[in-house]
Amino acid sequence: MSGAQPIFLPGVPEDKVRAIYGRAAGNEIASGKFASPQSSAALAANGFGWFLDRPGDCPFFPPVADLGGPVTVVEIERELRFPWSGGRHPWLDAVVWTETHLIGIESKRYEPYRDSKVAELAEAYDRDVWGEGMQGWCAMRDLLRAEPRRYKHLDAAQLVKHALGLATESSRSGLSPVLVYLYAEPLDACRNPQEAFLAHRREIEDFHGIVAGNRVRFAACSWRGWLACFTGEAADHARAVHEVFAP
Repeated sequence: MSGAQPIFLPGVPEDKVRAIYGRAAGNEIASGKFASPQSSAALAANGFGWFLDRPGDCPFFPPVADLGGPVTVVEIERELRFPWSGGRHPWLDAVVWTETHLIGIESKRYEPYRDSKVAELAEAYDRDVWGEGMQGWCAMRDLLRAEPRRYKHLDAAQLVKHALGLATESSRSGLSPVLVYLYAEPLDACRNPQEAFLAHRREIEDFHGIVAGNRVRFAACSWRGWLACFTGEAADHARAVHEVFAP
């Protein structure tokens, strides 16, 4: 995969993706980050971008296959605003909508296997504005403040912020919120990839155990596990994603 120019797989509407990223915080295409051979944004944009114009073909993630469907809208680089105007608000790699559910996706590629994570959560997240059924997420917020290095691979603070954003958006839309953590396991991620992959998955299980049963449902799935669900024309796209990004 060349680092000179951004790569867009066949069927991905390049003009539409460029326009979306041009409006988003960070503008990863203009900054050159998107063209990096190890770009996480490029994987997410290509993986989900193919479904922008055909959302009904987007398969569900195996851990939440019970949600039903069909998918009505697929978005990429979507901001979910908190119930206040100032400050920073979370941006999710993708958001998938059905008639009943709002599914936010945080996608990771090489990030979990590089620098160790140190959680930071501002006092703004202590506001009592998240609604009912968020006790586990608030408990995770408080736990991360007490143990900011609890997770080496998992960016747990980011996931908490995304869950709070989804809680806010679900209150506006009336849909049931779900946060999906979609992670890659590239074999060139680090010196001992299999060891790191196992440690990462154990952290996901620990995290899930604390936030399970809350209004914002949490689920985790590997990119390979999700791509294996692609059928029809989408299966050809899955093969292209495998070939170019080796997730």
